[in-house]
This record gives sequence, structure tokens and C-alpha cells, in this order.
Amino acid sequence: MHVTVPGGTEEWPARSLLGRLSPPARRELLELGTEVRFDLDAVLLRQGINDKHVLLLLSGCTKVSAIVENGETSLLAIRAVGDTVGEMAAMDGTAPRSATVTACGPLTARVVSDVALRELLARRPEVSMALTAVLADRLRWANRRRLDFRGYPAKVRLARVLVELSVSYGAPRADGVVIDVRLTQQELATLVGAAETTVHKVLRELRDEGLLETGYRATVIRNLPRLSRLADLADE
Repeated sequence: MHVTVPGGTEEWPARSLLGRLSPPARRELLELGTEVRFDLDAVLLRQGINDKHVLLLLSGCTKVSAIVENGETSLLAIRAVGDTVGEMAAMDGTAPRSATVTACGPLTARVVSDVALRELLARRPEVSMALTAVLADRLRWANRRRLDFRGYPAKVRLARVLVELSVSYGAPRADGVVIDVRLTQQELATLVGAAETTVHKVLRELRDEGLLETGYRATVIRNLPRLSRLADLADE
């Protein structure tokens, strides 16, 4: 099977699943399943459904969200090119989907069955170890968010999220780093554990301080070093 997607490590984010793999393991993973395309706001996976396949993102990015006990929708994470979504249901095989995954823009992905994924993990320990490392990174990210909620004010929490998004998904250009992910102020508020009015105020302050520029479809970090210092991440 010929797969017309990038093959070299340099083509994939270094901390994504595909970026962590050797070329032979990456090719084997990319040959699984079938390629599909999704439009902006398309739902790739839906919370509560019992399907078990996994999606390997070849382009674009997604938002991972869940309906919490009070009925509101909370944004949990961003997943982008080189990442997988839906792997927990594929590996566990017993519980329904714990979150909904929505396309942030047009994207392509490979749909891989739970059986095919588990077979690959069994015969390719390298893929199994890389996926374990990805899941460990996600757990650490979630733990940092919980600690941030208690240890930092909203402005620092928002700065920390923006720095991490720029490092993971940002594209450098002459006037700064572009985070090409369409996030509403409400979604940013759920990511940082603050009221939407607070996030609105903090974003205005960051714009006034020349640290970022916000638009409908993207956020531009104008001064990443200064934002990192504000986020208490300058030495990380």
C-alpha cells in the first residue's frame, strides 16, 4: 500500500506519536486503516458512543471536550498532526468514549480498528512504548493543569497554556509564533479554570502589553520569551 504522507521524523512534531517512531515503525503504523477527510467542526468521535476505532491525525488539529456533571461542555485538550485520538477506547475495549473530538479545521486522518492497533502494539514494542510515552505526557499535562489551578492566578495560568500550545502546535513567522487553533474565550476559560469574563480581561491585558494578538482563527504570540517569563516557564 502506498501512503502519500510525510515519512521523515522532521515532518512530524517531535513529541507526537509519529515523531517518536523510527521510519520502519512509522511506515507500518501509517499503512494501517483507511484515510478519511473531515471538514471544520466535524465530530470525529462522540462522548458516550461505544465504537472502538482510533484516528491517527495526518494534518490539522482537533479539540477534545466533554460534558461535565453540571451539563456544561469543558475543553480538555488539543490534539494535532502526528497525534492519535480515541486510543483509550481502542486499548481498553470495555468503556464508551469519555470525550468528544471535533475538527478545528479541515483535516485528514487514518481510521484504524482497535484490533489492528492492538496487533501492531503486540508485534512492534517500539510503537507500544512510544504510545505509552505519549499517554504519560498527556497525564503530566493534565496534572499540571490541576496544580496550576491552585498555585497560580488566572493570568499566569492562561500564559502557561498559551506557551505550551505555541511550543506544541505553533508555527514561527517573522512577527511571532502563530497558534493556528480556533479557540473561543469560553474554551480558553475551561482550559485554565477561570471565568470567561476573567479570560476576556486577561487577554485584553496581554494584548495591551504587546505579548499577543488574537483573531477569529488564530492567536499570534508576539513575544514568546516575555510570555514564558510571565508563565513562570522561562527556565523550562
